[in-house]
Amino acid sequence: MPRTLTHKDPSCFKTLQLFVEATPDGLCYQGLGRPLSFAQMLEKRRPVKVADSQRFAVELANLGVSVRLTLSWQGRDYWILVRQRRADRGDVVLKLISGYVPAHELNLPLLTAIQEVAEECLLETPEGWLGGRFGDTWLPTPYQASLRYRETAHFRLSPLSGAARPVQCGNLKLLERPRAYVHLPTASLQLVYDLHLQLPKEIKQLSLLHVDEHLEDGQLVARLNRTRPDLFLLPLQQGHPTAELLTLKHGQLLPASTRGLWLAESFAPQDGWLVREERIRWKDWLSQQHLQPQPQAQKNSGRTF
Repeated sequence: MPRTLTHKDPSCFKTLQLFVEATPDGLCYQGLGRPLSFAQMLEKRRPVKVADSQRFAVELANLGVSVRLTLSWQGRDYWILVRQRRADRGDVVLKLISGYVPAHELNLPLLTAIQEVAEECLLETPEGWLGGRFGDTWLPTPYQASLRYRETAHFRLSPLSGAARPVQCGNLKLLERPRAYVHLPTASLQLVYDLHLQLPKEIKQLSLLHVDEHLEDGQLVARLNRTRPDLFLLPLQQGHPTAELLTLKHGQLLPASTRGLWLAESFAPQDGWLVREERIRWKDWLSQQHLQPQPQAQKNSGRTF
């Protein structure tokens, strides 16, 4: 059975609308108006139109962050993807680790990004769960009361190469140079950080599990379900994605079915600063990347979606 890890009061979350200005050379955003609750923010996430994909000024509902997290495991690199059931959009997709940026972190969205890694991506070893750090900053251990984190071993996060065009919050340039796009269907600005996850050398057996929050009876409830790990690995070849999809359980890589699979909008085509799609089919994304499907993944008896 799923294990309940935490309960949170969603009224504690506050964010701000954004005013965003973009040119072909860069993008700048700043908070706008009064703080919004989670429900108020969702109400404002409605489609918006922008005429010029390279140069515009627009008001948006919120700032979101995602992490394209690369895991090094047994001599090979993998992107970590998360399965999410999106109640507000009525679909199920694989997405990057992601979350909403609260008002007090608008000028430091990297902090939100690494917190999302700590909350969504759980790494289990036979000796306990792994905490992590980014440079000199320790990541939170949000489920400390329910899970036993190891004290003598942790993973490390480090930035990979940043995007070519700079992003600013007011006059502050974001040094890690996240990729930025305005998602028109949800009127949101999305920042995608490219990070690397390095495991301790002594880790030989590892399971990846996902924890996500759901709104139940006015509370945000986080549960761990071992029967549905919900974390997937996309293998890379010389830094480029392949057409495989795997899970990692007790140190063993297992093929996952891609039948009926959709990817979130961060995988959809980007035109200038704009992304217009809600999601993209796996097979269409493979075609976009000039990749051929892997027959063995399609023959897997288990259904991923």
